[in-house]
Amino acid sequence: MSEINKRVGFKIRECRAKYGWSQEQLALEADLHRAYVGQIERGEKNIGLKNLEKIAKALDIPTEYLVKK
Repeated sequence: MSEINKRVGFKIRECRAKYGWSQEQLALEADLHRAYVGQIERGEKNIGLKNLEKIAKALDIPTEYLVKK
C-alpha cells in the first residue's frame, strides 16, 4: 500500500464519519460500489480521479483536500 492511498482513504473515512454515513451510504451518494469504497478507505485500491471527484462531491468537500498532506 502506498502512503497516498492510506492518506486519501483515511480522509474519506474521516469525512464520511462526520456525516454519520456508512460505506454503503457514501457509495450510493457517489454512485460507486460499497466494496470499492471500503477498499479505498483501507488504502487497498488506487482511486481514479473521476471517482475521487465523485466522492468529494458526495461529501461536499474540495477534491484537493483528499490528497493534501
